Amino acid sequence: MTYRRGMTFSIVARSADGTALGVAVASRFLGAGAAVPAALADVGAVATQSYANLAYRPQALALLGTGVAAPGTVRALIAGDDGPVDHRQVGVVGTSGPGATFTGESCHPWAGGVAGDGYAIQGNMLAGPRVVTDMEAAWQAAADQRRPAYRLLAALRAGDLAGGDRRGRQSAALLVVAKGMGYGGTSDVVVDLRVDDHADPVTELARLLEMHTLYFERPDPATLIPLDGAVADEVRSRLAAAGHPAGPGTAGLDTALAAWAGIENLEERIVAGAIDPLVLAQLRAATG
Repeated sequence: MTYRRGMTFSIVARSADGTALGVAVASRFLGAGAAVPAALADVGAVATQSYANLAYRPQALALLGTGVAAPGTVRALIAGDDGPVDHRQVGVVGTSGPGATFTGESCHPWAGGVAGDGYAIQGNMLAGPRVVTDMEAAWQAAADQRRPAYRLLAALRAGDLAGGDRRGRQSAALLVVAKGMGYGGTSDVVVDLRVDDHADPVTELARLLEMHTLYFERPDPATLIPLDGAVADEVRSRLAAAGHPAGPGTAGLDTALAAWAGIENLEERIVAGAIDPLVLAQLRAATG
């Protein structure tokens, strides 16, 4: 049997409040995001790489879902694998406790990983051990980052800047899940972004995440601007210029703003009686 190699560096981790789980990965490998990561809200996350066994993904999540901790899950995956285990690499994190990582003794050097409370970081065919240690340092340094996707990206970028995959760059991906926090509150997938083939995939992933934040992240209530006074007058005028004249009162303004925002893919940022500063900025840009 022939196995495909995946020379890759990744982090699987849990948010500081324990509500979100995710994976960030980069590789000199086409579409690493299609093979490496998997995560399930309120269960755990896994990354499989280096002669990746994609069966590890459902197996790990099933084990975590029955209460097996991350270290026990990794041991069970390796024990039940009848393939080239010496070439495998896997990282697992659950909803509590430490993460766990495994690197087979025959993985292409440099190869290794580290794990701690709520995270596991691993890589193979890397520029050196600094890739992993810098990722760990970046993850820990970003403990105050309230958005897990940005914290994962910070760790991935640190690994990339430390040399990453010693063969070069090609793909990167980011997956974050949290119960009911996906689009419209009807999904657990908070972020699912992939860069399958790019000269600078981590930078491109960062660009996509910024776009994702604008279009899909819900607004911070502390930043909302009441739709009254001069702001309401400006929004009403700009909506009319954009072809969405508002009816009377706040209700009419809310309706017109929601209609415009839906066309602009900003519906997740609409709150009755107020306007998100990012939505206001987009409305101003659209109407000169």
